[in-house]
Amino acid sequence: MSRSLSSMPLGYILSRPLLSCTTRIPRRHQSTTAAEAAASLLSRFEGKTRTATQVLDGNQLQKLSLTLGGGVEDELGLDGTDASYNAPAPFSRRMWAGGRMQWLGHGVEIRVGDQVTEETRLVSATPKRSRDGGEMVLVLVRKEFCGPRGLALVDERSWIFRPETMVTSPAAEGKLREAIIRGPSAVKDVPQDGAYPQRQLRWSPTGLFRFSALTFNGHKIHYDPTWSTAVEGHPACVVHGPINLISMLDYWRDHCAAEGRGVKEISYRAVSPIYAGEMYGISAEETGESRWEVLVRKEGKACMSGQILGA
Repeated sequence: MSRSLSSMPLGYILSRPLLSCTTRIPRRHQSTTAAEAAASLLSRFEGKTRTATQVLDGNQLQKLSLTLGGGVEDELGLDGTDASYNAPAPFSRRMWAGGRMQWLGHGVEIRVGDQVTEETRLVSATPKRSRDGGEMVLVLVRKEFCGPRGLALVDERSWIFRPETMVTSPAAEGKLREAIIRGPSAVKDVPQDGAYPQRQLRWSPTGLFRFSALTFNGHKIHYDPTWSTAVEGHPACVVHGPINLISMLDYWRDHCAAEGRGVKEISYRAVSPIYAGEMYGISAEETGESRWEVLVRKEGKACMSGQILGA
């Protein structure tokens, strides 16, 4: 009888060999036709239903909404870190240095479901020298977490900031310049004469990574550039299909739906991938009573189309 990982002792999990992982790697030279592959899937799953239940988490949905809006990336450094307490250039390379945590005692614990306030302040910024004599900055911040029963946790964190490294080759410099020019994820609406506005979007690798994490999506083409390019043959990380589906629905809600009206149905088809850093647009046209066609295009080429029926 199988058991979930959560029901097994941690020591048992860590001590088990990884044979099951290695035996699942597909054999590249195995000869299997598409018909045989389809028949195999049907034989394993036809007539079977898998059921999962979860509680919709408002905090998770808020993070997803912020990620889809794109704006929160403006607060990040080029390396993807929250730049609020980062040292100024050239000390841009951040590493965790240590810290201290204090629990304030019985009766004020933070519990699941509590609304918690986090307050952060800079405690110190101290110039230091590394073992090789190089300059660096030691930064200490203090976070206080207050729940319904009062101050429950104090978390002090130290970071070391070292000088930025020199770009070692023209190719590396070109990639860095491209990343800087393309910048963070972005969403903006552009007015169009006699039509609904066009919504222009661009997704950064950081945005794609966050969406993967928030949706528990482990597909490597969306966040691992080495896998996406070297193994799958894409030029960069791939924008998730669900991102474009959600973006189409958001666009329709913002520009096409009457106030208070919702969507009854959407059918959609993806025909061409979109990659991290590429700018693309969403537009819509009313095709009948309470019916719209929504198009996702990149440089005039259709990438996804959808037909929406309003409620």
